[in-house]
Parts: sequence; structure tokens; C-alpha cells
Amino acid sequence: MTVDFKRLEPKSNIIKSIVVFFHGYGADGADLLSIGNALSEHLPDTLFVAPNAPTKCQMSPFGFQWFPIPDMDGSSEIEAIKELDRICTSTNQWIDELIEKENVKAQDVFLFGFSQGTMLCLYLGPQRLQALGGIIGFSGKLINIDSLKLKISSKPPILLIHGDEDPVVSPLSLPEAVKELKLLNFEVRHHVSIGVAHGIAPDGLAEALKFLHDKME
Repeated sequence: MTVDFKRLEPKSNIIKSIVVFFHGYGADGADLLSIGNALSEHLPDTLFVAPNAPTKCQMSPFGFQWFPIPDMDGSSEIEAIKELDRICTSTNQWIDELIEKENVKAQDVFLFGFSQGTMLCLYLGPQRLQALGGIIGFSGKLINIDSLKLKISSKPPILLIHGDEDPVVSPLSLPEAVKELKLLNFEVRHHVSIGVAHGIAPDGLAEALKFLHDKME
């Protein structure tokens, strides 16, 4: 699979772990790669990779989308689910290629999503046969849960973070996802950023860094 992505090399020039950023609806990989600059100071052996979603966003011509959103672009639920499954399969193939190319193990790879990117990470991560090191999701929600339950092959640890004033994705999505994932016996941490809308705040990023440090040990 050919994927357009940017990468930020580890400070040490030795790749022991990889963080893959998954951007939100209408954005691109570069939108999150700047976070890698902040994290790399504390994770010197980590390669940061930020792919663009493969499809131009219908609502934002300069950005990309991982899958359609019926409420926003008029697509059907069937179309959206079909595209979600397709991109899940192709992205996991690309992650496999990345693991092999960079000579790391699945447990050394972490997914870091924002908004729609979080939705994709929570759906594709558990479908992998070998558990990833972990999944970090900001401002997203758990989608297509009935289908996911039938496809779970591994249970990576998960950290979910949400602003309590998010007008785009309801803050209630956080406790709903935590409840569902714990019922499925996932290890789940969560954090609420007070006074934060649809974005990544310093306190949330600090929680993400702590999670990465814990799981990379």
C-alpha cells in the first residue's frame, strides 16, 4: 500500500519505538506531526510518523478524511461503514510494512489519534493479531461497536482524553467509550481536560507522554 506520510526521526538516530499520528477530519498528517517535536525531547528513541488519509475531504478541499461522515457530507451509513472497513484493512497492512521496514515489534508501535483519527485507531487497533504498545485517542469516540466486538483479535492498552467543552464531538463520548471498552476487558485510562474545546491541551499531552513512558518501559 502506498501512503503519503511525513516522519520525524528520533533524536538518538536509533529507532526503538514508533508513534503513528492519525489526524482529524479535514486535516492532514502535518497537523499532528508538530506534537512529535514536543514529545521527541522526552522520547529520544522514538520515530514519529504522520500519514495523510487517502481520500480528499469533501467538506475541506485542502484536507483529507479517513472515511465519510453521513451527518456532514450526505453519504449513507452503509457507504461510511464500508469505507471504514476498507481503510482499516489497508492501514493495518501499511502498519505491518512499517513494522517490518523499521525492524521493531508490534508492541513498540503506538497509535495517536485526534477526532476522526481516534475513531479509526479504536476500530483498527484491536483488529490486529499482535497487540500494539497502546492507543492514545484525543477528542474522539468509539464507533461501529457491534462490528468491532466480532473482530477483536488483541487488546492494547488505551488512553482516552477529551475536553469538557468540546462542541464537535460530545464530551459524553469519553465515559461511553470507557464503559464499553472496560466491558470488553481492555485496560483503559482516561483524562478530562477542563475548559478545553475540540483540541489537544498541555495537560492532555502530559498524560499522553506519561502513558507512552509507562508502556515503552
